[in-house]
Amino acid sequence: MKILFMFFLIFSTLFGSDVKWEKDYATALKQAKLLHKPMMFIISNHNCRYCVQLASTTLKDPKVIQKINTNYIAAIVYVDEDPLFPRELYVGGTPATWFIKGDGEPLFEPLMGAVDAASFQKALDIVSSEYAKVVPKK
Repeated sequence: MKILFMFFLIFSTLFGSDVKWEKDYATALKQAKLLHKPMMFIISNHNCRYCVQLASTTLKDPKVIQKINTNYIAAIVYVDEDPLFPRELYVGGTPATWFIKGDGEPLFEPLMGAVDAASFQKALDIVSSEYAKVVPKK
């Protein structure tokens, strides 16, 4: 029985994971500050084919999920739901992926469009590296 349980636990960890999304921008920003991690903030739209593509491919990739859940605080909003978030982050197109410090300042301009998983992983690695340089761990 223990072997079956361990198999299920490993299988679900490897293949059943999703990005751990915070409920909104404000909560994610508080968590990012508290945990000294960058926030990955995606502005999306349910009616945008590139948003759907990003969500159904890149954000379902196990390696991308692992990097996000380990190194980031993640939040996503859908502009067609009129969510609360700083409007200066809306650049007119979706999806827009921002990487934000705990003080609310963006690290870079947003990553725009449905970026493939390999390129997204590279971006996550670059952001993690740059974040470590500008925001020392406490």
